[in-house]
Amino acid sequence: MSRTLVIGDIHGGLKAVIQVLERAKIKTKDTIIFLGDYVDGWSQSPEVLDFLIELSHKQNCVFIKGNHDELLLDWLEKRHENLNEEMWFKHGGKATVEAYFNVSNEVKQKHIQFLKSLQNYYLDTHNRLFVHAGFTNMNGVQSEFFPKLLYWDRTLWEVASCLDESIDRNSPFYPKRLKIYEEIYIGHSPISKTEKAAPLFKNSVWNLDTGAAFKGALTIMDVDSKEFWQSEILPELYPNELGRND
Repeated sequence: MSRTLVIGDIHGGLKAVIQVLERAKIKTKDTIIFLGDYVDGWSQSPEVLDFLIELSHKQNCVFIKGNHDELLLDWLEKRHENLNEEMWFKHGGKATVEAYFNVSNEVKQKHIQFLKSLQNYYLDTHNRLFVHAGFTNMNGVQSEFFPKLLYWDRTLWEVASCLDESIDRNSPFYPKRLKIYEEIYIGHSPISKTEKAAPLFKNSVWNLDTGAAFKGALTIMDVDSKEFWQSEILPELYPNELGRND
């Protein structure tokens, strides 16, 4: 049988990607949904994009756009008016820029095309939503007035994770955003930055950002069985680097 799997924020950690795909025993008939933030943090951001592009040639992949992916695209296309480089460098961009010193213009163009092809969200036939960050419109992602919120918003996770679970789903006090979809899969908001953590489910929302940019691991999950696999923590895979821990 084919499976649908979802993978959280990678942040330049190619070694972790290879580990989780091996541990999940990925087969060519499986579909893999990537929740974005492929870059910024560890030293292999260009290699991550190369790997994903190559993987898409032999595997059914869905690539969602993350906020860090947009930041890299702005930098590659020299749209510096849209980019606060000081802030970006502080949050992982410095490692990405340094990694691109040895990347040819031809490869950069290939990466630009990949980054431009990323989807803002993916909605499957079971009404399960896959989006990097969240959404704010009470009618769902298709009605979001500011598309950037799909990869920058944190309020969806804040609402889902803080909501009293004793509140009935049919109550008028239950947030409408959490009723629209059967399930919502997000990254963007790390569950933990200091230790290895499991993916977390709160009020219809699954958070797959298990802190791979920091001191956590990368996670891949089977969306039907909810079985998941994790890499080693990223500081062990990149012992001579800081990632986003500096």
